[in-house]
Amino acid sequence: MHISSTSLADTQCTIDSYEGCADDYSRIVDPFPAPSLEAGLRQVAIAAGKGGRVLEIGSGPGWDADFLEAQGVLVRRTDATQRFLELQAARGKEGELLNVITDNLGGPYDAVIALCVLIHVPRDQTGQVLEKIAAALRPGGVFLVTMRDGDGETRGAYHMTYWRRDDFALCIKAAGLDLEWDTYRMSRNNEAWHTFYARRPG
Repeated sequence: MHISSTSLADTQCTIDSYEGCADDYSRIVDPFPAPSLEAGLRQVAIAAGKGGRVLEIGSGPGWDADFLEAQGVLVRRTDATQRFLELQAARGKEGELLNVITDNLGGPYDAVIALCVLIHVPRDQTGQVLEKIAAALRPGGVFLVTMRDGDGETRGAYHMTYWRRDDFALCIKAAGLDLEWDTYRMSRNNEAWHTFYARRPG
């Protein structure tokens, strides 16, 4: 995978920014998923099955992993931000440092989730990241992802990539996954989000 120096710099800047705000972020984020995400996470747990292996990319505070584990699946918690992993470790939850752009994802997994994290992947790297995720799933495995609605990319403390629903759906298909459903929601901050649920063909 070719990664430009600009993409690497943008990614590192985003990681560094999260290192500085992880404590505040963990206090602010609701530990219970929004209703639309709760439904998706429950479907992931059902698809993975009891004892199924789920890779979480960008665990952050770990609240979604907590929810999934309560449904009976095994979650590999990962994040590119060391401070998030330290905060989880402080409450007895083990996580691993992982950068979805540069690192091997391992597998095969029964499911992969990436909530509020692939929004930070530069547009020119998104297709390759989705291909890595598809390759990390077992046949029949499922993928749940949330993306910000909009156009273009913004650079700064946090690199942000926006996607229109149809464009990202095409990226999912190009990666070899079948899109089963998607939803649109407005967050409490009046931000528009798409949730996609896809499956690797069996």
